[in-house]
Amino acid sequence: MKNVTLGKTGITVPQNAFGALPIQRADKDTAVKILRKAYEGGMNFFDTARAYSDSEEKLGMAFGGMGVRDKMYIATKTMAHTPEEFWEQLDTSLKLLKTDYIDIYQLHCADKCYAPGDGTGMYECMFKAKEQGKIRHIGITAHKIRVAFDIAESGLYETLQYPFSYLSSEREIELVKLCEKNGVGFIAMKGLSGGLITRSEAAMAFISQFDNVLPIWGIQRESELDEWLAYFENTPKMTGEIREYIESEKKELSGEFCRGCGYCMPCPAGILINNCARMSLMLRRAPSKAWLTEAMQAEMKKIENCLNCGQCKSKCPYELNTPELLKKNYEDYKKVLAGEVEV
Repeated sequence: MKNVTLGKTGITVPQNAFGALPIQRADKDTAVKILRKAYEGGMNFFDTARAYSDSEEKLGMAFGGMGVRDKMYIATKTMAHTPEEFWEQLDTSLKLLKTDYIDIYQLHCADKCYAPGDGTGMYECMFKAKEQGKIRHIGITAHKIRVAFDIAESGLYETLQYPFSYLSSEREIELVKLCEKNGVGFIAMKGLSGGLITRSEAAMAFISQFDNVLPIWGIQRESELDEWLAYFENTPKMTGEIREYIESEKKELSGEFCRGCGYCMPCPAGILINNCARMSLMLRRAPSKAWLTEAMQAEMKKIENCLNCGQCKSKCPYELNTPELLKKNYEDYKKVLAGEVEV
């Protein structure tokens, strides 16, 4: 396992980091056990967010009294849009994480490159928090490629977190190279593309080709953690077989598809968009009887009540035509239920 340095921050960690979004779905005892095992196994970079319900609290429970704070790095995020929200959320994060500083504080899911003097006051808050020692480095996360390029070129941010996996486009690979050129640390979210990538060996082999990319793997179960920890000793390398596999995957998953991020939610019609808009792919790539239960059938049927309000489309960070995706997935789902299509 090689180390990665996050641009001009100087933060150097193993190229296997912990994405703490999924542990909000684990009970507290299980979460603490997983987090501590991750640290003891070699992971020392943990990424969370104020928006991830009790994820920050679980990190605080796991590490707050262990005396290892100076041996690890914690990154978290704020979805604040006003200075008042910024300071409130920062103080809450510090309290829950049981720390007096955050290594990388990130503006979460930014729809633009916040800059000094833009009238929002958000960058000024970041700068002041850094002066006060509450945060060590200023970061930002984005989902829209044009926004990400603006950030990488701005010279304002020390890290950029952006979706990156073997399904990424050449344009997104250009973004990674630009960040390396400009000394911007690149943190890769969605290395498994929201669960659509099911072969971790291939995901790791692809990421390992980029010396400046730090992937944060979303981990919820101990079995998942064991898989990533095993790669510290035996890091997968890009082989001809894996390369061919990735090419076949890219052909299958080319075009528009829902990543399941949920930023389009909530839906005024009560549709569970982040599952329903990618149901066809989940049925084929992550087969589970749970997708065909009466409860899920009821969720899919809600698509019939779509208001065509366009709210989900306007909020989608990937700029997808979400209403159209919902309709296509529903038609495919009905064919599966009728036995017309096998999965």
